[in-house]
Amino acid sequence: MQIAEKTVVQFHYDLSDANGPIESSREHDPVLYLHGQTGLIDGLVEAMEGHSAGETFTVTIPPEKAYGEVRENALHKVQAKRLQGAKKWKPGMIAILQTEQGPRQVVVVKPGLSQVVVDTNHPLAGRELTFNVEILDVRAATEEELAHGHAHGVGGHNH
Repeated sequence: MQIAEKTVVQFHYDLSDANGPIESSREHDPVLYLHGQTGLIDGLVEAMEGHSAGETFTVTIPPEKAYGEVRENALHKVQAKRLQGAKKWKPGMIAILQTEQGPRQVVVVKPGLSQVVVDTNHPLAGRELTFNVEILDVRAATEEELAHGHAHGVGGHNH
């Protein structure tokens, strides 16, 4: 079965950029996603289309199809208590900020006691990303997965 709309895909990836390795899913369970739903960057979704279980491929994705270009005016002061991920913040640390659109990764620029200056650009914004992908499984999505808008792992959903 090929990856297409309404299929559930299980895969591993190794992510790098011009500076070298960034992360790998191989240290965790494989990624599971419902093709055609949000959750993966556009360039990776496009590259997945048409591949089958057992295939491996490499794709390099430009910033505009990954996490976007670096935006100017992305520095904001937020209350330190709104940041999640550490008790004491240092410049360069990645924090989770709860927003009206849901959780968002931000980079700490200047920590303070009550206020922290953060960069709201995604930490990988402005970077060309290379994914080495191994497709482990492709199957038709269940009616429940389609109704919920996301893939369910072994034993059903986890929400």
